[in-house]
Amino acid sequence: MAELKEADAAQLHQEDVDIKRKFLKYCPFLQTERHVSIQTKLEGLEVLVDLNGAGRKSCPLCPEEKFKACYSHKLRRHLQNLHWKVYVEFEGQRMCICHLPCRNLKPSLSGDQASGRHVAHYHCVVCSVTIARKTDMISHLKRHVNKGETEASYCGSTDVPFEEPAPSGQAYEIMKELGTNVQLLPNHTTPQKSDTYFNRKMKTNRQLVFCSLAVLAEERNPLECLDAFGATGIMGLQWAKHLRNAVKVTITDISDTCIKMIKENCELNHIRVDGGPRGSRGPRGPDGVSGEAEGAPIATVEVVKMDANVTMHMWPFDYIHLDPFGTAVNYLDAAFRNVRNLGIISVTSTDTGSLYSKSPNVTLRHYGCHIVRTEYYRELAARMVVATMARAAARCNKGIEVLLAVALEHFVLVVVRVLRGPTQADETAKRLRKLVHCQWCEERVFLKLGNMVDGELIQRTLPCNCHGSLPGKTAVQLGPLWSGPLFNTGFLRRMLSAAVQHSMDDIQTLVKNLICESDCTTLKSLVHGTSALTNQVECGVVIKTLQSGGESGAAEPSVKRKSGDELGNVVKKMKSDGSLDHPPFYYSIHRHSIRGMNMPKLNKFLQYLTEAGFRVSRTHFDPTGVRTDATLEQFKAVLTKYSVPTYTNATATQTSVSTEKIA
Repeated sequence: MAELKEADAAQLHQEDVDIKRKFLKYCPFLQTERHVSIQTKLEGLEVLVDLNGAGRKSCPLCPEEKFKACYSHKLRRHLQNLHWKVYVEFEGQRMCICHLPCRNLKPSLSGDQASGRHVAHYHCVVCSVTIARKTDMISHLKRHVNKGETEASYCGSTDVPFEEPAPSGQAYEIMKELGTNVQLLPNHTTPQKSDTYFNRKMKTNRQLVFCSLAVLAEERNPLECLDAFGATGIMGLQWAKHLRNAVKVTITDISDTCIKMIKENCELNHIRVDGGPRGSRGPRGPDGVSGEAEGAPIATVEVVKMDANVTMHMWPFDYIHLDPFGTAVNYLDAAFRNVRNLGIISVTSTDTGSLYSKSPNVTLRHYGCHIVRTEYYRELAARMVVATMARAAARCNKGIEVLLAVALEHFVLVVVRVLRGPTQADETAKRLRKLVHCQWCEERVFLKLGNMVDGELIQRTLPCNCHGSLPGKTAVQLGPLWSGPLFNTGFLRRMLSAAVQHSMDDIQTLVKNLICESDCTTLKSLVHGTSALTNQVECGVVIKTLQSGGESGAAEPSVKRKSGDELGNVVKKMKSDGSLDHPPFYYSIHRHSIRGMNMPKLNKFLQYLTEAGFRVSRTHFDPTGVRTDATLEQFKAVLTKYSVPTYTNATATQTSVSTEKIA
């Protein structure tokens, strides 16, 4: 009997070892969701091992050479005294200390890595990175909190925990965004190691692009739209799934892995894949899809393995979205060459190093612009991207109208409407101007068209007096940049209606702020102002909009296409209304505050500027920025008038204290 018990115990121990090895084999994949060392209760650790069973058990968080298999009561004490007590807590989750070989070996003193040892570490609950020191993990979590990244925004809330291995032998996970399921590979967050790169932080970008496409779908139907860099296909699938027969979506990518992943994601969302030659689609039913009524796909997407430049040169499109890894300047010529008249091109640039003047040599090489680091560097980046798109359109005898330009933390998004004709190209080229920037007070002004100034005369074009009171050169020429408006109010109002219609709560506040910035008004006046319907013209399209919109912007816009003869008159009218554009650039209230003075609150300061007779609004480029038509001198005068000396409160406090002592 004793021999049988020992044999049973040995068999149970061997089963535990096999399970442990299997766990270590799939440990890198499980880390994409949540590591086993992250628990909310002690029972979660004990459940990993059957403590009620007979025989010796191995620790689930220690290798065999560090902690040998033991009986249940010793293993329970080990889990309580070591792993459960040594932890980092974050939002109710305990990241217990882990001794598994999840990290590389630490080299020995002789430098031999083979004879080194594994380092104990913690697994981050947000991004699953491994960090050895407890203080470093706490600092790492604080950076997540500052960026608004919590455990709720990680894949654990929306993704399927752990799926079966894919046919290629790799595990994958499924996440859901805007009602669209997307299959992701384990290394989808690392662009250098994965062709199917997926960035969760670009959700705002994808929703803004979707709303701009939804607005264009109201003007013409059906639309030929292109997602030039598919990767996982999330953007094109969202277009097809929500807009259905209003769009004909084409998704392209040059990678075989991406094409395979896109087709699998289409099947996951019940979307039919059309991978044949363009134009070979079969007849469609009344709902825009072919097949039987029961079990039929909800939409059809064309998936093509081809270079983006080749695709855009071969076939025309109404809507083109470019989102390459880095800059998009290499694809602009092909995009403007074959886009239809009054179509839309949206460009997402993620090369923030060159856009935000961290690498000026790369900026000059890619965008042909000279820039320096300024307080308004985000808007400078947006105007630089628009200027590059304007030059590409002018080379194709086309002009542009900027509908939307957004510069957030990780990307710059520009959406433009294409106007065909050499006249429109000439008008667009006239909007490209040099910017004179004072490096001392950061005053700035666009040079007038045809104004040839150089040397000391550049200093005198600025309204500030820095060139006379300070020695040396104080001003510098930047650009050429786009000097026209960055927003179209009517288009933004219709984007807000689309966001409300498709339940995109994340971007509604941003679009409302963009509407205020476009009108150069505060949000309070936008909400409580008059709501008279006015006809606004956008490049030959008459749209009824709310002049000072309500909570949800405009109602359902009535769209009417004008004839070709009236298009020229519309453009002439738009040129005469150029004075109504929002003021270029903005001033930071903290950058220009007066030393020794307590400045007023930002909302109060906006009210003071409005009472002084200036147009004023906040800007999405900078939370402390103020967009106004006042000069820097006038801006500082109002700021000085309503600022209070810092020593006033201290003097009053000392006076009251001395009065109490005397009493």
